[in-house]
Amino acid sequence: MHHSNLKLSEEKVFKDPVHRYAHVRDQTIWDLIGTKEFQRLRRIKQLGTTYLTFHGAEHSRFNHSLGVYEIVRRIVDDVFQGRPEWDDDQRLLSLCAALLHDLGHGPFSHSFEKVYGLDHEQFTKKIILGDTEVNAVLQRVSPDFPQNVAEVIGKTYKDKLVVSLISSQIDADRMDYLQRDAYFTGVSYGHFDMERVLRVMRPREDQVVFKSTGMHAVEDYIMSRYQMYWQVYFHPVTRSAEVILTKILKRAKALYEDSYSFKYEPTHFVSLFAEKVTLEDYLKLDESVILYYFQMWEDEDDFILRDLCQRFMNRNLFKYIEFDPARQYKLSVRLHELFREAGIDPDYYLAVDSSSDLPYDFYRGGEEEERMPIQLLMPNGDIRELSRESTIVEAISGKKRTDHKLYFPEDFLLDDSKHANIKQQILSILKKH
Repeated sequence: MHHSNLKLSEEKVFKDPVHRYAHVRDQTIWDLIGTKEFQRLRRIKQLGTTYLTFHGAEHSRFNHSLGVYEIVRRIVDDVFQGRPEWDDDQRLLSLCAALLHDLGHGPFSHSFEKVYGLDHEQFTKKIILGDTEVNAVLQRVSPDFPQNVAEVIGKTYKDKLVVSLISSQIDADRMDYLQRDAYFTGVSYGHFDMERVLRVMRPREDQVVFKSTGMHAVEDYIMSRYQMYWQVYFHPVTRSAEVILTKILKRAKALYEDSYSFKYEPTHFVSLFAEKVTLEDYLKLDESVILYYFQMWEDEDDFILRDLCQRFMNRNLFKYIEFDPARQYKLSVRLHELFREAGIDPDYYLAVDSSSDLPYDFYRGGEEEERMPIQLLMPNGDIRELSRESTIVEAISGKKRTDHKLYFPEDFLLDDSKHANIKQQILSILKKH
């Protein structure tokens, strides 16, 4: 029997709080879950620093990856099977791409990527195509199978329908993380009627479409996504922790470049500092390793690194005010000056953080980033773009919302043992805004 058709003698199940169970019958999927590269995802949180805001948000990218796999499994095995537009030869490819789509994420990935010039999507590709256990499993299916999986995840695969299952404006990835993140943070916003959404999905040549009778379930999904971004993903307290995390990584790199003598040699960081990270180095990084260094650095001689690590580990976060960088540029310059006069380094203790989201956007020709719109299948067989039928979606289509906050250490400013007058001046400026 060809390896792509090889089944387990008995179905394996993972108990899942969101989907009840994730079902595995394919030998290839079972083998991929057992690889060390996939098991590493247990040690990387799905929501980064969000656990410092919502204490239940301790779930991992392992949980999420299994959830995305399970949604795609249900689509291809229950919804698409037997339909003439669906090529069942793409089934295993779709399942593997769903399972492995987040394989290259690093610890606190977005902060790491920003400071050290990394790209998790490139590392996903390297793990799939490199000398890894994952690659060895995929090779058993066929020599070109790893490349096909990498292309689906990289959105370059020839069958756009397969790509759209895990990468579109309504895909298995988003459907899982909205529900999973809502469950673990304890909020109600991310819940929508996924059963209904799956029931009205239909395969087309280049993407999934949705029967118009299920339009309200799709609207519900888009609104839940909108709410989750503003209530959870862009929560200002989470962003404060993210700012401190970024500053720690930046400070450690600056000290290393200055030939600072660390009390505890940052071995795992050396290739990061040099921006020459090999795949082997990268796979050794997870959040337990990073937090270990942060704990060690709480005793460093360098005051800034020590203080920032103590803040992160003990959740002594920065305060914030609303701030518009374009309109308040002069204020920003003045605050930088005053912070320096007060003996507080503004490079590490004054930060503007911006968040923006586009809840739904339909394709407009010639734009830099072309997004495939969500298409509705009308009773007469016509295809209509969602925002032309839904007044709710039309109201938010193409509308980008941006939010800016200015972060600072209030406890430093309240300490009047040094530079009391300047600190009072800073506080009064911040209170006015």
